[in-house]
Amino acid sequence: MGSSTISETFLVLVSVLLASGFSAYATFMAGAVRSDMAQALSEARRAANLRIEVVYASVDMAEGCFVIYVKNTGNLPITDFAHVDVYVGPYGYARIYVYNPSASSSNPGYFNLTDVDGDGVWEPAETAEIRVYPEGGIPEATMYEVLVKPFKGIGSDLLFPPPP
Repeated sequence: MGSSTISETFLVLVSVLLASGFSAYATFMAGAVRSDMAQALSEARRAANLRIEVVYASVDMAEGCFVIYVKNTGNLPITDFAHVDVYVGPYGYARIYVYNPSASSSNPGYFNLTDVDGDGVWEPAETAEIRVYPEGGIPEATMYEVLVKPFKGIGSDLLFPPPP
C-alpha cells in the first residue's frame, strides 16, 4: 500500500508539472500571436493612413525632365523623401529613380521633390512637385507612365501623353 501511494503521488505530481508547463507554453504562444497580430494591424493601419495620388504629369522639354504633381491624400506627413519610389518613362518601359535633392539636368538619373510650402515636410492635403531627370534626356514615346509609391504606403500611377 505504501509503494502504490508513492507511485500515485508521483504520477499526480508529474501530471501537475506537465499541465502547468503546457499551460505556461500556451499562454506564451497566445501572447506572441496577439503581439504579431497587433503589429500586422498597426502596419496595415499605417499603410492606409499613408496614401498619395498623382494628379498631373508632363514633360519639361526645356529642362529635360518629367514634372509630376502628387498630393498627399493620407493622414500622415512624409518627411523622408528617400523612401519614396518614383517610376517614370515610356509606357511599359518606366524605370525607377531615387531621391537626390541636387537632381538636375547636370546631375541626371535622379529625382528631387519639393513640397508646396518648402518646409521639407510633405503634409496631408499638400501637393508636392517631383522633377525626374532621366539620363540622356526625355526618351521618345507616344505615351508615358508614372508610378509614385511611398514606403509602406499606398501609391498612385498615371498615364500621360508627350507635349504636342
